[in-house]
Amino acid sequence: MHLNFYLANNLLMNYPMKRIYIFLAAVLFTVSVHSQMVQKSRTGTFALTNAKIETVTQGEKTGTLLIRDGKIAAIGESVTIPQGAEVIDCKGLTIYPGMIDGGTKLGLQEIQSIDLTQDFNELGEVNPQVQALTGVNPNSVLIPVTRVNGITTVLTTPDGGLFSGTAALINLHGYTPDQMYAGFKAVLLNFPAAGRTGRRDNRTEEEMEEDKKKRLKNLDGVWEKAIAYAKIDSVWRTGKGEEPVYYPEMAALVPVVRGEAKLLIEVNTASDIQTAIAWVQERKIDAVFTGVMEGWRVADELAKAKIPVITGPVLDSPRRTSDRYDRPYANAGIMLKAGVKVAIRTNDTENVRNLPYHAGFAATYGMGREEALKAVTIVPAEIFGVADRMGSLEVGKEANLFVADGDPFETKTQIKSLFIQGWWVPLESRQTLLYDEFLNRTPGVK
Repeated sequence: MHLNFYLANNLLMNYPMKRIYIFLAAVLFTVSVHSQMVQKSRTGTFALTNAKIETVTQGEKTGTLLIRDGKIAAIGESVTIPQGAEVIDCKGLTIYPGMIDGGTKLGLQEIQSIDLTQDFNELGEVNPQVQALTGVNPNSVLIPVTRVNGITTVLTTPDGGLFSGTAALINLHGYTPDQMYAGFKAVLLNFPAAGRTGRRDNRTEEEMEEDKKKRLKNLDGVWEKAIAYAKIDSVWRTGKGEEPVYYPEMAALVPVVRGEAKLLIEVNTASDIQTAIAWVQERKIDAVFTGVMEGWRVADELAKAKIPVITGPVLDSPRRTSDRYDRPYANAGIMLKAGVKVAIRTNDTENVRNLPYHAGFAATYGMGREEALKAVTIVPAEIFGVADRMGSLEVGKEANLFVADGDPFETKTQIKSLFIQGWWVPLESRQTLLYDEFLNRTPGVK
């Protein structure tokens, strides 16, 4: 609600009274809708019985899945249900691991057309020290909208500039960003791109090439500074030198320079991907490529370089007018068949809930259902280094899971229950509340 009142105050100062009345009516309606959100998440011991269990890593099982102390305590047909456990009959239903979106702005942006609700783009070109986790709004109305479709975890990423900031993996449940944090952070680099930026870009080929060289030179300069800072820091830590001057931008890059942390590199066109591969290999960087919309053109080179990829959006248009209509749909499958480790992202905010349908299209256009399911569960968990905690249904892992009456890649499928870190989360969102409100309208007039 703090956001609504902040916006209202801004409008009071800048807009005519008629618009203010309209806006305040919307705020009051929002209050009335939110007042209906009376259900709370519950923790405890839960036994999900008579279910089909899609473990992802250990095949399909049947029987009971037991949740205790926030984790999966047992799976199978001979599970003993402890006294006091809450039993949830899942007959005719399937349990899946919670889906993981490998790239969003969820929690950092609320309304695309209102700048006041955006907190993902910092001023300046080099901002690796800017933490996405700090900017996450746990009360975003888009979070419930997303999780009720089976997405339990997302990577929320900054944008803009050369080094945009540090992305964070978050679970979609919690009152504070720290409660939501899921154990992975990484600096994001927007790799210098060749080509035109839009229809109004009238540069010649020579001008575009020269511009790319300048931006690559700038990137190399930043990287050399980071290497130098890391050396000074290493000497200081041995007690043989002076403490380095406070330089947060370079300090944030030190773990990447030392190979202690991954670098997320946003890169999309085939020629840029090839340049980025060479740049990473020369510097021995532990990199993950994101976007990679033309990965299908250089799939063999990506596989040879052994660089994992988070690609998407899948539901998109081809980058070149000469490309087949289905290249975005088939991209993930082509890279996978070449031997690339591939995860899928939506690269969205308002419609992160559509992640299963991005995966569904990838499955249909060559990836196959089993691999597409992995691409939104265990594969991103492996890329982010949290596969020991999430991404599949195994004893000892966090209980991030959902129960559905069909294939989650099909739009007709309904989610029946949702658990995040063992909390039974109500299937409520702005959409469900509005649906309930207007299903049986009482206008209040005679």
